[in-house]
Amino acid sequence: MDLAKFVKGEGQVGGEETQARAGTGRGRLQRRGPNPEHTSISLTMEIENQITNNSIEADNLSDSLFSGDDEHAGVEELKNEINGTWPVSSLTEAQLHAKAKRRLRKNSSRDSGRGDSVSDNGDVVRLGAGTPTSPKQKLFDRKSRSGKGRGLPKKGGAGGKGVWGTPGQVYDVEEVDIKDPNYDEDQETCVYETTVLPLDEKAFEKTVTPIVQEYFEHGDSNEVAEMLKDLNIGEIKCGLPMLAVSLALEGKASHREMTSKLLSDLCGTVLSPQDVETSFDKLLQELPELVLDTPTAPKFVGQFIARAVGDGILSRDYIDSYKGTVDCVHARAALDRATVLLSLTIGGKKRIDHVWGSGGGQQPVKNLVKEIDMLLKEYLLSGDVTEAERCLQELEVPHFHHELVYEAVVMVLEASGDTTYKMMLKLLESLWKSAVITLDQMKRGYDRVYREIPDINLDVPHAYSVLERFVDDCFQAGIVNKQIRDFCPSRGRKRFVSEGDGGRLKPESY
Repeated sequence: MDLAKFVKGEGQVGGEETQARAGTGRGRLQRRGPNPEHTSISLTMEIENQITNNSIEADNLSDSLFSGDDEHAGVEELKNEINGTWPVSSLTEAQLHAKAKRRLRKNSSRDSGRGDSVSDNGDVVRLGAGTPTSPKQKLFDRKSRSGKGRGLPKKGGAGGKGVWGTPGQVYDVEEVDIKDPNYDEDQETCVYETTVLPLDEKAFEKTVTPIVQEYFEHGDSNEVAEMLKDLNIGEIKCGLPMLAVSLALEGKASHREMTSKLLSDLCGTVLSPQDVETSFDKLLQELPELVLDTPTAPKFVGQFIARAVGDGILSRDYIDSYKGTVDCVHARAALDRATVLLSLTIGGKKRIDHVWGSGGGQQPVKNLVKEIDMLLKEYLLSGDVTEAERCLQELEVPHFHHELVYEAVVMVLEASGDTTYKMMLKLLESLWKSAVITLDQMKRGYDRVYREIPDINLDVPHAYSVLERFVDDCFQAGIVNKQIRDFCPSRGRKRFVSEGDGGRLKPESY
């Protein structure tokens, strides 16, 4: 029997191991032990059983190396395989099958759903996303640029690190899923607003005090209104006039004037007339404490009340409502002061614009020039240097003191006697020694006179000589320095030596 001879060693194929393909299974025939007879009998029985099974299950085809009738044609096919006599068609199919397996192994894990493979008949087949891949290949496939894939740019050429996306790309609004457990139907139409907590009394004073003090520097009431709108002052806004007046009592007259303007501008936008009345009620109640720091507080509070009535932010009946009901001496003095000031106007309907004076840097230049001119004329009549100095300081315009120097020198040039000359020299000397007028303001005043002396000389023929003598006296008194004196212009005199006469002096009659 040929099979027996093959088992005993006469027809060995492929060394020590032989394979027999039949059906869906694959059996391996090996030599087991040194007894050849026992081994040959076992192998013979096993091969015969496989041949019998293959003939019975010929209809059950599989996807193994040989499919269909080529693999299960009969016993001859199996004998040829065992004896090593392979047909040419079988070898070709085996090569194609091995090539297809190599292509499948070549595709990486990241390209498992996009690679191409070759079928058993040699056609190119697009593999689906479910094609299994080797976990071992996933483990060792770490390089992203290993030459695998289709070679297309990522994300269509847009996106990535430092890129916003393709030009014209519009992102859709993310819609909330209704089936989401955290879904809230009220959340889709809600609008968020910034909530500012209301200020208490302590926080109100700490926040508003810097705003009022800054207002004393710039004088812009609109900016104060904008800053107050950002604060949630709530019901405590009636404390704003009281806080502003309390700070103004410790300041200058210009600060009190600015406070009156601030209250007038804020009434109607930030404050109401009722808030102003409530604030002045608290001021009258706290006058005994305010007097300790500011002895003139009753007088100033009365002027604030009169100015508020004149500006129309406080009713006239406010003062009448306190008649016969005030026990505090300071509150009664404040109300009496307000009544007197309002009686000076026509029925209290006229505005009291100058209750705090006409000084301050917020005043127009024309008004300041008039005030300085009146100050000098009153000084020439009274001769009181101290009063003139006090009035100049009350104007609160240190940057405009050069106007007083200019007006004083011009009055000296236009005066006919020596009285004005001596009094103005005394006034300038006093203002210089008391440091009311600085060197810079003194220099600017004299420079203005030097520039306008040609025009002044048209009206005053001896203006040059008088100016030169006055500047020399000021230099001797220490009012001006050497530089100011040297810049004093002098009128050109006639020549007493003729250039064409050989240097001879001309007669005195000339």
